[in-house]
Amino acid sequence: MLTLGAYLLGAVPAAYLVGRWSHGIDLRQYGSGSIGASNLWQSTSRWIALPIIPYDLGKGMLAVWIAQLLGLDVTQQVIVGLATIVGHNWSVFLRFGGGRGMLTTLGVALILPLINGLVPWGIIIALIIAAIGAFVIHTVPLGVGVAVAALPLVSWAVGDPLPITLGFLVIFLITVIKRLAMPRTAIAASLSNRQLLLNRLLFDRDVRDRKAWIHRAPLETSSTEPPQPEEKEKG
Repeated sequence: MLTLGAYLLGAVPAAYLVGRWSHGIDLRQYGSGSIGASNLWQSTSRWIALPIIPYDLGKGMLAVWIAQLLGLDVTQQVIVGLATIVGHNWSVFLRFGGGRGMLTTLGVALILPLINGLVPWGIIIALIIAAIGAFVIHTVPLGVGVAVAALPLVSWAVGDPLPITLGFLVIFLITVIKRLAMPRTAIAASLSNRQLLLNRLLFDRDVRDRKAWIHRAPLETSSTEPPQPEEKEKG
């Protein structure tokens, strides 16, 4: 039951709901198309998106913490955490669509070692790698992808309990599946399957050009949705 509850907690699409309530938009049709704080930030404003950050981060931490309070062992805590991430990425409330789950993943990966008396080296190294991607090479998705891949490796290297290491490996696989298993968008119609998969794996989008991806025309697959609202000043 706790696993189901964790999934449902993760599945609550806060960014989608805020986008609907505040600007009348469906985030799936704007920006990156992701249901998460980053796309809400891009498509509306930072002030609208900021409250979503602690929510998405906190729901991963809360689910694992409750599991620990109920006396569940580390394996069960990992399962509960993974259920929260899966809920965020494949929400039953959005016909199994969702976001990328990076904030929820961060919450799970941070609290799992801490509540089990361990130093969270995996997430520390992962955050350093993600920061390098953001501020040095200026490619956030690539940095995040490498950071998530590093989680199980660092966990194994520092001798974390096997369930935590395996949980981090599953998180990496979830990230890869989420990036790759999306319908092809119209902007990528001319790309080969190989180039499309490579772009998704490395850059988490169908084309390498970020501006072209973020500012592509909405509603590529439907003409029945309401038109995009006038662009408003960010911030």
